[in-house]
Amino acid sequence: MRQKQITFTIRTRGQGLHEFTHEVARWLQSESVSMGVVTLFCRHTSAGLTIQENADPDVLHDLAVFFKSLVPEGSVGFRHADEGPDDMPAHIRATLSGVSLSIPVAQGKMVLGTWQGIFLFEHRQMPHQRQVVGCFVGE
Repeated sequence: MRQKQITFTIRTRGQGLHEFTHEVARWLQSESVSMGVVTLFCRHTSAGLTIQENADPDVLHDLAVFFKSLVPEGSVGFRHADEGPDDMPAHIRATLSGVSLSIPVAQGKMVLGTWQGIFLFEHRQMPHQRQVVGCFVGE
């Protein structure tokens, strides 16, 4: 059994979904893996991870709009606003989107569906540099 680890740095442009499927695929290819599982973990409390459609940009837009309407900024009753009005809503959205993914690997490639991509879901308005740790376990 082999174990490999990497940290991906993702520079966001602010709120929205930022795909990094190809970076993960290149890493796995460079490690010459064959079969196992890759786990991705977002090291932040105001961003999350998701697997989503990567063919139609309207899907990404609609997801971002939905999350903003589900947890609007400036909501009455939030006490935590240390970094601005998007601070607490970003934490809630990250809880909803989740911070980790597990993806099977077969024949050296992630077993994703035809239109599936891996995305960091940035929930803050300002651009950020985010870290996602990738761990592969397998052969």
